[in-house]
Amino acid sequence: MQINFLLYDRMTALDVVGPYEVLSRLPGASVLFVAAEPGPVRADTGSLALMADASLEDAPPADIVLVPGGYAPPLIDRRVLDWVRAADTRSTWTTSVCTGSLVLAAAGLLEGRRATTHWLAMDRLAPSGAVPTPSRVVIDGKYATAAGVSAGIDLALTLTERLAGAEFAQTVQLALEYDPQPPFAAGSPGTAPAAAVAFLEANRAMVMAG
Repeated sequence: MQINFLLYDRMTALDVVGPYEVLSRLPGASVLFVAAEPGPVRADTGSLALMADASLEDAPPADIVLVPGGYAPPLIDRRVLDWVRAADTRSTWTTSVCTGSLVLAAAGLLEGRRATTHWLAMDRLAPSGAVPTPSRVVIDGKYATAAGVSAGIDLALTLTERLAGAEFAQTVQLALEYDPQPPFAAGSPGTAPAAAVAFLEANRAMVMAG
């Protein structure tokens, strides 16, 4: 099973690394990190880089394609969008985490389909033809999208269940000790303090461009 992760400048590292830790454990999984060119690609923190194995042109067809979100997702990069469209024609699953769904939408893949993204970017889905659906993981046909950042782990476990069964997915979850017990009930705008929500809404440039 070939799994290709798209990398691009200022992506969010956990959008890639979280799903990678799950999906790389699928039976027969072969994982490739793909970018415009092979080599290190900087995450949105600036101090961390992930290594691309292959260029967009050299990447083989994949069963699973994952597009991460980031500070400035490549919504007008024709080379990236062409690759996403081409990869989608061969994939069994085309997926995204966080604002990666905006890339899928910009490529024309989510027209009329339910999708989710980071809560601060939810209003950007509809203008691209997608149907905004504020859930942690949304599956519509072969398209699976996850909400912000940490939801990528939930997405990967959901796909693992579908591909390898619930027992295997639960075993992977246990192996990773993925047992979220955050110190605060502030992980969504519906539970976070109003001041925190207002601050991020007023300073969304801290999280994403545009």
